[in-house]
Amino acid sequence: MNYLKIALRTLQRNKAYTLVNILGLTLGLACAILIFSLVKYHLSFDDFHPGKDRIYRVLSAVQGASTTWQPGIPPPMTEAMLSDYTFVEKAGRVATFKDQLVSVPQPGAVKKFQEEAGFSFADPAFFSMMHYPLAKGDLATEPNTAVITERVAEKYFGNTVAIGRTLRVINRFNNNKLDFRITGILQNLPANTDRRQEVYLSYQNLHDFHSGFAKDNWYQTSAIHQSYLLLKPGLTAAMVNSSFPAFSNKYYNQQQDTRFQFSLQPLSDIHFNTEIDGKVARQHLWALSLTGLFLVITACVNFINLATAQALSRSKEIGIRKVLGSLRLQLFRQFITETAIIATSAMILAFVLAVAMLPYVNHLFGATLSIRLFSDVQLMIFLPVLLIAVILFAGSYPGLILAGFQPVAALKGKLSHRHAGGLNVRKGLVVTQFAISQLLIIGTLVIANQMRYAKHADLGFQKDAMVMLPVPVRDHSATGTLKALLTATPGVEGVTFCGEEPAGHETYITDIRYAGRQKPEDFTIYLKGADNRYVPVFGLQMAAGRNLSPVDTSREYLINETTVKKLGLSSPEQAINQEVRIDGRKGLIVGVVKDFHNRSFHEPIVPICLTSGLGWYGRCAVKVDADRLSAVMPAIESAWAKTFPDHLYKYDFLDEKIARFYQLDDMLLRLIQFFAIVAIVIGCMGLYGLVSFMAAQKTKEVGVRKVMGASVQSILWLFGKEFGKLLLIAFAIAAPIAWYVMSGWLQNFAYRIEIGVGIYALAVLVTIIVAVLSVGYRSVQAALMNPMRSLRSE
Repeated sequence: MNYLKIALRTLQRNKAYTLVNILGLTLGLACAILIFSLVKYHLSFDDFHPGKDRIYRVLSAVQGASTTWQPGIPPPMTEAMLSDYTFVEKAGRVATFKDQLVSVPQPGAVKKFQEEAGFSFADPAFFSMMHYPLAKGDLATEPNTAVITERVAEKYFGNTVAIGRTLRVINRFNNNKLDFRITGILQNLPANTDRRQEVYLSYQNLHDFHSGFAKDNWYQTSAIHQSYLLLKPGLTAAMVNSSFPAFSNKYYNQQQDTRFQFSLQPLSDIHFNTEIDGKVARQHLWALSLTGLFLVITACVNFINLATAQALSRSKEIGIRKVLGSLRLQLFRQFITETAIIATSAMILAFVLAVAMLPYVNHLFGATLSIRLFSDVQLMIFLPVLLIAVILFAGSYPGLILAGFQPVAALKGKLSHRHAGGLNVRKGLVVTQFAISQLLIIGTLVIANQMRYAKHADLGFQKDAMVMLPVPVRDHSATGTLKALLTATPGVEGVTFCGEEPAGHETYITDIRYAGRQKPEDFTIYLKGADNRYVPVFGLQMAAGRNLSPVDTSREYLINETTVKKLGLSSPEQAINQEVRIDGRKGLIVGVVKDFHNRSFHEPIVPICLTSGLGWYGRCAVKVDADRLSAVMPAIESAWAKTFPDHLYKYDFLDEKIARFYQLDDMLLRLIQFFAIVAIVIGCMGLYGLVSFMAAQKTKEVGVRKVMGASVQSILWLFGKEFGKLLLIAFAIAAPIAWYVMSGWLQNFAYRIEIGVGIYALAVLVTIIVAVLSVGYRSVQAALMNPMRSLRSE
């Protein structure tokens, strides 16, 4: 208790020291708490399923010059695996259609709901593996039955009973309508699952909804149709993967058996495999954790700097205590108690700050993080462990230094700053702080420049002022009506119907056989539906040949320059009027378009084919006059509503859709910007502590220099050159590390910037400006001090 009383009095007497230390530790600890919560949240995804270590998703790939894995498999494969393999305990199929319309018949009306996550056709085996428990009722085991979550039941039916009611789903590809009777209500989905569908329909109706998913079609793979396996205990994915080549030989044509490959993906990998459909990469989480550790270390280093900087002011106190019999261990405990009070106060404030910042973090990540101290066991362990580590790390060194003062020297005022830890130690701590700060600054600049390059580079097509509309009914009457209404709208500059925009998330990958060659090429091609207005409306450039014909009675293809190169042709002109078989359909290549980016800059440009056909036209792209946008948008909505009165209106701007390619990178940029600012603020406090230490050490030297005629500028240079050296040393340490780390990050982009000298120069400039602002006031104060005061004791 005596330690506590003395510590409180000491801290109250040194208010500035106490507040600066609490503020620095609060910032570092708040970031650590938020990062811990975020990492824990992502690591918990889909870990609530029983037997999660034995659950796998089946991946497929068509091998060519390169192999691209995707989560879809042929519809008949699941049943074949169950019959052929004894190591599969359960196999569940699920087919998911996203962004779908669901209507609920009501007395006298029909309610419509747009389900962005869509709905899934799932068989009972899927629910026997996955832990999505029923709240009431039964699973949808019979045809034309469905289960929905509690949240959706309330949205569709309010407080009335949902079981036994009917919902209707509409296929936007063919306007096919199916009614389903609700047999069960699932508990609401947990936040930490990647499956966000809340409407599950009987798998037996999949073929009725979309005939493309035929049971005997081994040559169709789509990410829509997926399969999950529960392996028997003791078996590994490697055992199953080794048997897949023989499996392919059995079910595929002998000429193609080597092209179809399958592999198992652990359930725990799905959330983190961004090359397929994962949401966040594991390396980003580890980088985030390391950043949190750096920020805590920076805050502790700042504490050590400030504590040792004011050490000499307490020398007489230490001397008196030692003369009165205080032991070194007792003095160490006293200083650790002071550190514990500061660190505990900072931890409490950091927890409050982290909770206050939680809504912004959730908005940034699209997450549902929660910080509940008494219901989260992991957090209850993390916080005291972190607090103890900070107290020991931050308090031990200054405590040992202060407790080690010699009493006679302390009472006579003969202690030098060498006894208080030495200036070199403090310089080393400041170098550490600013090396970390410069790492974050360089990282921020590299990511920002890459994002600017990706968003403003020429994509090979027009993306600005392009409105993308869904086409829920695909027939000539509907598309003709919509086109006529939109074309007559003032401010509309062009209209085209297509499967998707030039750069989109959806893909249809198939094979290609060129000009009578005996077998398909060793690469796959992205097939996109497009009418004859697609090229001029999107501003694509022709490299050779002509555009598609307005009438699609004959099969015509446009290919891109990358396809020409992959085919081994010497020029685009060589491909014109050559017969080709794509997706099993013969046609003529009538033109070659110049390459355009069909995905983000993370991926290289791939072979692409454009072809016309009403069945492909799921979207309508409208090019508008950007200056008349506010007047045009209501007219577009009116035209769409007149054409499709039974459907809900929804639109996207193409540039916004393309920006979503870089959603994770933008999040990373905002995070590193925030952490760089925090590190700089804490580093500024460390600099302030060091300049205070130097000012105290050089008090008499400054007085002598001023008496001898030194100017204020020369005194300021005395301090400035010291900090200049420290910043250059910090840069020399940070620059190669930053180059290595950020070069590795840039490898994720097929099209990327170079890390030039300008980025490093700007990082140094920012650091110098921050340092000048940090130490300027204290340095000027020391330079303007009356020399008579500093020399009075001599």
